[in-house]
Amino acid sequence: MPVYHQTSGREAPERFRKMPGSNLDHLRAHNLSAILTQIHHGSPQSRSGLAAATGLNRSTITILVNDLIERGLVVEYPAAKEGSKKSVGRPSMSLHASDRVIAIAVNPEVDAITVGVVSLGGTVQRTIRYETEEPPTMRRAVKITTAIIEGIQAGLPTDSRVLGIGVAVPGLTNVIDGSVALAPHLGWRQEPLAPVLSERTGLPVWAANDAHLGVLAETVFGVGMHAGHILYLNGGASGIGGGVISGGIPLKGATGFAGELGHFRIRSNGKRDSAGLEGTLESEVSRDDLLRSLGLDIRDFPKLDTALAKPRTSAAQREIDRQVRALGTALGSMVTIFNPELIVLGGFLGSLLDAEPDRLRNLVAQESLAPQYSVVEIVRPQLRENVLLVGAAELAFDALLRNPTAFDAAPHSAGGRAESRTNGA
Repeated sequence: MPVYHQTSGREAPERFRKMPGSNLDHLRAHNLSAILTQIHHGSPQSRSGLAAATGLNRSTITILVNDLIERGLVVEYPAAKEGSKKSVGRPSMSLHASDRVIAIAVNPEVDAITVGVVSLGGTVQRTIRYETEEPPTMRRAVKITTAIIEGIQAGLPTDSRVLGIGVAVPGLTNVIDGSVALAPHLGWRQEPLAPVLSERTGLPVWAANDAHLGVLAETVFGVGMHAGHILYLNGGASGIGGGVISGGIPLKGATGFAGELGHFRIRSNGKRDSAGLEGTLESEVSRDDLLRSLGLDIRDFPKLDTALAKPRTSAAQREIDRQVRALGTALGSMVTIFNPELIVLGGFLGSLLDAEPDRLRNLVAQESLAPQYSVVEIVRPQLRENVLLVGAAELAFDALLRNPTAFDAAPHSAGGRAESRTNGA
């Protein structure tokens, strides 16, 4: 996972993308990590840009970049030029993360399992959605995911390298062993998800809470790149999850389960949510209720934005108003508690924002303290529907980014895991 450093105000947090380099030879592995991470999080890059970002001299950059190219982790192309005027002399070159270095990203939900192919650099190459009639058990989710991954691997270029699998789980997930403590909508409790999926696929597997991965993706590749204080909420078929960045540091809590903002209570005597808690944001703001009010089936969620942009019936408008009011009330209290500069609303919560932007923002302002709300911007994720897949893929890319020397330079078959080797730095 990226390293975050303390910041204040609107100063951008210092992440891996700003990791300083060292010209000492014995820190070569560290320097390779700095260069590869910079390219991964900000592809394409120039060699001069890498020198400026890491503090390494040009000759060291050349050696390190050539090493990464030989390993098949980075490719170099002529830089794209604006206009049609021809340049004289040697063309400038740009460095790109290799699209042959791949992570598999998985997001199990109550109505479907989504599997994505994500290449180094955070590019989603392909997405497969397998719909289920009912919430899958953990074992069934593993079986379905394994079958999808086998099909994906069979179709990958032969020089592709699959580094592993990252899973975005809508529930409380132990990032150390990849077990799921509680995913109430799925009915999962104390499930050894990562070990079982790894055994079935032969690939290393990591798992984490979906909203935590969503905020990670947006801070690395999206709207949160230059923000240090972020509140992220994701609304999906499995309810509402959340993630918090404070001072550039992810808020994890004593057991790593912080950020369950969907269970934030906003009223008494309300409906009970999936965890049995009363009057929570999740019980009052529901994707399925919103779809039904618009005359859509629960599987028609891709049409939600389009439906909300059309003239609405009075019944639909009443439901939208009710949910926007509940969401605004919750966000106002969260602004008072967390003092964010940026609120990112993913999934159907972003659809509600687009449907009633002024009303939602006014409600948040009314429900929070003016000095705190004055710095808040409320937006949708830049990565939109790919945000959870990109975040999950970061789990699989992490070991490579921390130590590129652990991966062999020779290409590997698409069906096997990346091999490792020891390499003196």
